[in-house]
Amino acid sequence: MNRSVIALLYGPDQPGLVAKVAGWIHERGGNVLHADQHLDRQENVFFQRVEWAPASNQTPQTESDLFQAMASDELGMSVRMALSDDRPKVAIMVSTADHCFHDLVLRVRAGEWDAEFAGVLSNHDSLRDLSDSYGLPFRSYCVTKEAKTEAEVAQLEWLREEKVELLILARYMQVLSKEFLEQVGCPVINIHHSFLPSFAGAKPYHQAYTRGVKLIGATAHYVTEDLDEGPIIGQDVARVSHRNGPKDLIEKGRDLEKMVLSAAVRRHLQNRVLVYQNKTVVFD
Repeated sequence: MNRSVIALLYGPDQPGLVAKVAGWIHERGGNVLHADQHLDRQENVFFQRVEWAPASNQTPQTESDLFQAMASDELGMSVRMALSDDRPKVAIMVSTADHCFHDLVLRVRAGEWDAEFAGVLSNHDSLRDLSDSYGLPFRSYCVTKEAKTEAEVAQLEWLREEKVELLILARYMQVLSKEFLEQVGCPVINIHHSFLPSFAGAKPYHQAYTRGVKLIGATAHYVTEDLDEGPIIGQDVARVSHRNGPKDLIEKGRDLEKMVLSAAVRRHLQNRVLVYQNKTVVFD
């Protein structure tokens, strides 16, 4: 398949933006494969994802560079570019739960996503054998209160050495420090086992049981220094009743967590998520 160019852009709305983008691609002999846009009327901000095949005499990388310059300089838009055959390096952070870990690894092995796993980081040794069975490098760190800073320094060093471009917290039950997030140099996606903003923090299923909810949920979001308040990528829910105890909620929640996290990672890897302020626009 020929390589295509993908642009995600946003900025103040103005007349003719769609026509200007399509016209630039057409004038250079390109063919638009997919285009989707959204106008936030409250903020008057225009969002667009456009994917196109450049003309045969144009290289995708050159086309990407030229479009980014045009969209920034002439249209005044913020732009993020990607190529269709990009295979970003991904790392997973885990603790002891393995359901999200299995799901992510098997999807990559099945060829569902264009990604390469660099390895697994953990604060326990529990999943070392599983990681070895998948042929993934595994690193464990002591993340006690006294050793956390030292552990994060070592984790950051490994992530930089491996040139990791996406970090996934697959039920990693530790809070990443502000310093870690400032230095990690790539997006971090987390799965939180509740329907945020409800029941943030620890033991959300127990919180939900105590509150007597009739729906439980899972939320995938980008990680920021504000705990469980980063831009939300995706969410889903399941119905529960008074007959369900905390154990039942946890079991039902595991399926939600796998589905919501995998959907969020897929959309990120396909360059369908555009972050604006503390929200996301997720293109179909």
